[in-house]
Amino acid sequence: MWCYQGGSISTEPRINDRIRVPEVRLVGPSGEQVGIVPLAKALELAQEYDLDLVEVAASARPPVCKLMDYGKFKYESAMKAREARKNQAHTVIKEMKLRPKIDPHDYDTKKGHVVRFLKQGDKVKITIMFRGREQSRPELGYRLLQRLASDVEDLGFIESNPKQDGRNMIMVLGPHKKKTEAMAEARQAQEARKAEAKANPGRSQNAADADAVNAEGDFDADAEGDFDADAEGDLEADDVEVEADAEAPTEASAQA
Repeated sequence: MWCYQGGSISTEPRINDRIRVPEVRLVGPSGEQVGIVPLAKALELAQEYDLDLVEVAASARPPVCKLMDYGKFKYESAMKAREARKNQAHTVIKEMKLRPKIDPHDYDTKKGHVVRFLKQGDKVKITIMFRGREQSRPELGYRLLQRLASDVEDLGFIESNPKQDGRNMIMVLGPHKKKTEAMAEARQAQEARKAEAKANPGRSQNAADADAVNAEGDFDADAEGDFDADAEGDLEADDVEVEADAEAPTEASAQA
């Protein structure tokens, strides 16, 4: 009994001597139809034109083969795939955590991050964290979410309405601008900075390139979600410190 022992199955088309059929339907270098010819004749024509005989439709009867420069064909295909990946945009969901009794300064800081995420075409998940007796006041979190959505309504919209999830309340904001548009604008801004630096004789080209690389690096880092750690960690620590400062006078007055 025959048993497959494994190994990768090649997806590359068969070329030249790898083609094992008695005759093929031949297509010329310019796309013209030559007709059904013996395999030996097709290989002879390939050598005459200094091209490769490439099987482009193996399931046809007889198989369809074309005369082409296979190395050039593979290079052009790889460049097209690379360009397609370059223009492809992946949807990224950022997360920003707030407390119901957040300090105004911290609110402005986190709102600025939400604005930046929406400008980059990313979705933002807003989480209100309730602790202790705050869980009995869900309206505080709801009003805070509505306030934030109103402050950034020119950049995003409420994609998922606020809903309670255990001790948290969650809302998702979607950007008005698509990710591809945001990436295109970022590239245009980078090119504009380079052109401005080149036009300014008092500034070196190295400095202009450094600024452009930094700008692109910041955008890519945000697009990949590297900033999420700050949003969930350091900024959350600010909330705790602010709350501690707010409660300190109360304890002091109680002791007095």
